Amino acid sequence: MSGHGEPVPMTARRSGALRGVAEVPGDKSISHRALILGALSVGETRVSGLLEGQDVLDTAKAMRAFGAEVTRLGAGDWSVHGVGVGGFAEPADVIDCGNSGTGVRLIMGAMATSPVTATFTGDASLRKRPMGRVTEPLALFGARAYGRHGGRLPMTVVGAAEPVPVRYTVPMPSAQVKSAILLAGLNAPGETVVIEKEPTRDHSERMLRGFGAQLTVEDAPEGRIITLTGRPELRPQTVAVPRDPSSAAFPVCAALIVEGSDILVPGVSQNPTRNGLYTTLVEMGADIAFENPREEGGEPVADLRVRFSALKGIEVPEDRAASMIDEYPVLSVVAACAEGTTVMRGVKELRVKESDRIDAMARGLEAMGVRVEEDEDTLIVHGMGPGGVPGGATAKTHIDHRIAMSFLVLGLAAQKPVSIDDGSPIATSFPVFEGLMAGLGAQIVRSNA
Repeated sequence: MSGHGEPVPMTARRSGALRGVAEVPGDKSISHRALILGALSVGETRVSGLLEGQDVLDTAKAMRAFGAEVTRLGAGDWSVHGVGVGGFAEPADVIDCGNSGTGVRLIMGAMATSPVTATFTGDASLRKRPMGRVTEPLALFGARAYGRHGGRLPMTVVGAAEPVPVRYTVPMPSAQVKSAILLAGLNAPGETVVIEKEPTRDHSERMLRGFGAQLTVEDAPEGRIITLTGRPELRPQTVAVPRDPSSAAFPVCAALIVEGSDILVPGVSQNPTRNGLYTTLVEMGADIAFENPREEGGEPVADLRVRFSALKGIEVPEDRAASMIDEYPVLSVVAACAEGTTVMRGVKELRVKESDRIDAMARGLEAMGVRVEEDEDTLIVHGMGPGGVPGGATAKTHIDHRIAMSFLVLGLAAQKPVSIDDGSPIATSFPVFEGLMAGLGAQIVRSNA
């Protein structure tokens, strides 16, 4: 699959029990950060288990453009010879970040305090996403950004020649914004301070410490205070990337709603800032066993044993949203197959993802015969019980990989086949999705094959 080529219509049909081992790819968030921090280190960083989806490959290309030597040694095995903090060269061409909001925002942060200029673009979906949430705090360091109306790509960022440290309270829960500021703070003198009112995924903090940055985290009445001391010499590392909990969500949720299923998903990250979906599924009655807990690459991981379950609708706590923001689309599919109503509040951030995910899921579920309610910050799904979703329609994916995979999961349990207009974006985060799901027994085909 290509995330940048012709549309790939796909169809999922009601399947028999899913069985087997689902070895999902490496974590996307950690893969991006490993490449960027490797490029900002002095010496060779080795990365194993790197996600080789298009989003991460675009970040690898960007690091090469800024002067790092980035080499693929084998499947998931990469080498990065970095240029050091403040050592980025000026790219000779436009940086194309494809579909990746994480990639473009983190890279902007990493270069914003170096005296170089770079122009960024992306695919049609990324060019619609707001960049002001990152460029506004980067301007406090002294960087300047020139983009399309509304702070959208294509955008040129002029790095600060004489950056100053920043103290910034992030106005919305966003690990991307937090991480961009911390990366910018690496090449600013003194201490850069980021304050989060709501905690978000902490991969950047963990990895910055691992590479040798001086970083502290404290909880205070005003929120979570992260303090970074600038101008460190980052030390190259050996990074083992754990498997992505956001990708694991798709085979896990499929097994929960397809009768008779029993699968194992090994080595999945259990980072507490990322596991909100799994907490929610257990509360709904999911039969998930967390086996062999251990630590890999500085992250807690476990093997997930997942069996078909009769699920009940619940009200998802609003304060859990940041730890599962990418998983609400597939959770809404699970909710459609549960008994009762599932209420998801505090999810307005979904409206500025790769697509307006609240609208995309609501319209798609309605087309499948599911009753849905929504407002700006809420999605409510009225469940139809196991095997109760009629299906039989085509969902629009809006160039969004998670919308595409969510509706294909629904099709495995719906009464009639579920189709999507384009499965090509799946390659951005989960390039082995088709083969992995087929290996479990899922009936998913390319409609134009």
